[in-house]
Amino acid sequence: MNFDYSKLHVKENSKIKLSDFPTIEDGGFTKKTAKEEIKKNIKELEKFQEMFYADDRYSLLIILQARDAAGKDGVIRHVMSGINPQGCVVHSFKTPTKNELEHDYFWRHYKALPQRGMIEIFNRSHYENVLATKVNPQWLLNERIPGFGSVEKINQSFWDDRYESINAIEKHLYNNGMRILKFFLNISKEEQKERFISRIDEPDKNWKFSSSDLQARSQWDEYTNAFEEMLQKTSRHYAPWYVIPADKKFFARVAVGDIILELFKSLDLHFPPAESPEILQKAREMLLKE
Repeated sequence: MNFDYSKLHVKENSKIKLSDFPTIEDGGFTKKTAKEEIKKNIKELEKFQEMFYADDRYSLLIILQARDAAGKDGVIRHVMSGINPQGCVVHSFKTPTKNELEHDYFWRHYKALPQRGMIEIFNRSHYENVLATKVNPQWLLNERIPGFGSVEKINQSFWDDRYESINAIEKHLYNNGMRILKFFLNISKEEQKERFISRIDEPDKNWKFSSSDLQARSQWDEYTNAFEEMLQKTSRHYAPWYVIPADKKFFARVAVGDIILELFKSLDLHFPPAESPEILQKAREMLLKE
């Protein structure tokens, strides 16, 4: 089944509205057929990952951003379940520590970037520095940036500089062999409400709910504006954003897996050349004589 994922791609320098992107989509799948597609994708990803590691020219950074309860953890768990743990690492970034605040905002993320042959998943990322801090600019004061000692001094020029810095860093990474895929899981306010209620009503899910989630929900419109500006100013051909409909979890998982697979297929990966047949045969004979 072929879904046109270009419809979910944020075109470079395009002005967008999140309302132009669907939150609900099944792509022609049912839960059953989506499960089959995900299994197929896992097998293909396993094959490509081994070749990706052996090829040792590229690395892959996958960035997941979303509102609370949009399903980032589920995407990671289902899409990447067949990946060899030695070749894939997940980083979940929380509130910066005191030590992290002694450095520039990208420092803790740069340290976690993948080496060649590796896949790295950022569950939230450096983009929180143009999302959470944009909606709550008072948090920026913890960074003690010269010239920005008060909220009043944090203007649009400040944010434009951050977008430009992020683009420059990602282009540098791309030019040195890193491939970057960025996914924004687009959940509706109604679906988020249902998932929050489920987390409250079901004891096994209570741990997933935090009262701070309601604070971000109360800032829904402010976050919408921040997401829109981030998407349109940082989606580039070397680091594209995809807005993934997230109200149906099964489609979000299929979509992310399909897009990752398409990237792998585009890389012309191959295993390094093996020793000559003569050398291999000689080695075999030596081993048999032991």
